Parts: sequence; C-alpha cells; structure tokens
Amino acid sequence: MVPVIRKTLLHVETTLIEGGKAAPTPLKLIAAMAVVKNPWAGRGFVEDLKPEIHAAAPVLGALLTRMILDVTGSGEAVEAYGKAAVVGLDGEIEHASALIHTLRFGNHYRQAVGAKSYLAFCNTRGGANAPVMIPLMDKNDEGRRSHYLTIQCAIPDAPAADEIVVALGASIGGRPHHRIGDRYQDLQELGNDVHNPAAV
Repeated sequence: MVPVIRKTLLHVETTLIEGGKAAPTPLKLIAAMAVVKNPWAGRGFVEDLKPEIHAAAPVLGALLTRMILDVTGSGEAVEAYGKAAVVGLDGEIEHASALIHTLRFGNHYRQAVGAKSYLAFCNTRGGANAPVMIPLMDKNDEGRRSHYLTIQCAIPDAPAADEIVVALGASIGGRPHHRIGDRYQDLQELGNDVHNPAAV
C-alpha cells in the first residue's frame, strides 16, 4: 500500500539579522513536509505496523529528501538535519514514530547528505495547525552546539484526525553569533569526566 499523500509543503526561512546584529552568513532553514493518510487510523489497535512502514517510509524518505536537495542544490550544502512527525487525533504517537524511526525513511536523507550522526527527531500528536517542530544538529558532529537549531512551522489544515504530517529539516549554516561553545569544551573543563551528569 503506497502512501496516500494529500499535499506537500516546503518552508524556507532565511535569517539576516539576529539580536539586532547582521548575520555574517545568513542562516537558511528548510523544512520539507508531506501530509499523508494515516494507514492505521480507524482500524483499532494494530499489532503489526511493519507492512505499512515498509510500503510508505521509503517513498516518503525519498520524496522529502528530493525536496530538501531542490533547495540546497546538493547534499554537501546541508550542515544540520533532523526529522519530525505529527499524528492527527485519531492516531497514536506510535503511528507518527513508525514512519520516521526506520532506516527505510532516514537512510535516504542520511546518504544523500553524507551524514555520520543520527537524525535528531520529534514525534507528537495534534490537530490542524499544530506546531511542526524539527530539531536539528550537525550532520557529522553531535557536539557542535552552533547547529543545535529547531525549525517551527504549522500547516493550517493538517494534520486532520486521520492524517500524519511527516517532515525533514535542514540548515545551511548555524546560529548567527553563536557563542556558547561546543560540548567538548565543557568536557575538558570538567576534567573529561563523561560520567558526570553535569557533562551532558
């Protein structure tokens, strides 16, 4: 069963000024989103989600990756990345998770941008116009705090109760004027004690 896609959306945001100061390099945030019919809605509790995952996730992963690359021009240009899903009110959080927490979805994007780190993620439930929150982090360096970013947007008519919004996010650049350092500096200052709760 191929996914039933009602619409796709592309959100592109460019920050030129942050904190009242011009950004040395503008930050570009991109979100590619698809509004799809929830294949499990209205079926009661479905024990085995795999058939629908195998059918839908690769299609969505490939589609949304192409949408991102249409903006960035290449996978190399993507610096930070992430994914998200919002399931409508007739669905379970597990349904949102099912479509994005599989290598059949994420590997399309990971391979296209040459990434080493895992995809940051968010899976939530909500009605139409619910916030779509896509956390991002550096595609190759999980401790690079300049690229800890979140794309926030919303779709006025989605998700409907029986739909899921599936999204990929990307950044070209990090936060303008970032100045909190990286995780490695904290670890060094704390004596490289990775077991110290304060080192997280």
